Amino acid sequence: MGRPWTVARLALAAAWFALGLAWPGVAPAQLPAIAAAADLRLALPEIAARFQRESGRELRLIFGSSGNFAQQIENGAPFALFLSADESYIARLHARGLTRDAGQRYAVGRIALFVPRGSALKADATLADLGAALKDGRLRKFAIANPEHAPYGRAAQQALTQAGLWAALRPRLVLGENVAQAMQYAASGNTDGGIVALSLALAPEAAALGTAVALPDASHAPLVQRMALLKGAPVEAEGFYAFMLTPVARQILERHGFAPPPSD
Repeated sequence: MGRPWTVARLALAAAWFALGLAWPGVAPAQLPAIAAAADLRLALPEIAARFQRESGRELRLIFGSSGNFAQQIENGAPFALFLSADESYIARLHARGLTRDAGQRYAVGRIALFVPRGSALKADATLADLGAALKDGRLRKFAIANPEHAPYGRAAQQALTQAGLWAALRPRLVLGENVAQAMQYAASGNTDGGIVALSLALAPEAAALGTAVALPDASHAPLVQRMALLKGAPVEAEGFYAFMLTPVARQILERHGFAPPPSD
């Protein structure tokens, strides 16, 4: 069931989650580079486009895992602004004197179970069917982001551990470098499903490829997301940092499945 669709799904998913995005008009290398958590892949371009219309300033968005970005910044990567899916990475960089200050919280992420069309799994927020599929042999492969450096991977691990499934599921895991790649694996039908960012699973393109259900917030530690300007950030990055805290940006984030951040 669904196997003839695999190649088409994989092509669509790969195109949808392409790794970088720059606005035209200026050579990408000349634009301020914004390092953004992979869960922002759909929401942030919309926010940045609105910022560009209102300010006339252009940016270069680069998406990936927060842990990898933190390591790259520690190694001297020339980013202007870092939007992390885990605020602990901002704290780490601030402690090393690499950010202007402790930054600001901008959102709280949520996780979802995504099941592609043709999968034997059910989109069950309790994960009970996932457990049953492990026992009856329906489950072949399951996608999450790598918990070693991806905040959404850690949240997925916590949810699976709480459900008593982590140990049994580990041999069947397909690990994405970040949550967008995990979403690609799940949406392509090359795995039977995955735990991914709700912000990615809510996209219309995702709805065409499968079914998603949000997992309870209590199933994992809160994904409190924080951003900070790096030392030497130009005025364009400063403007975008401020714009991320406006009601317009907050509304876009909430429409994409993010919750408002708690106060510092």
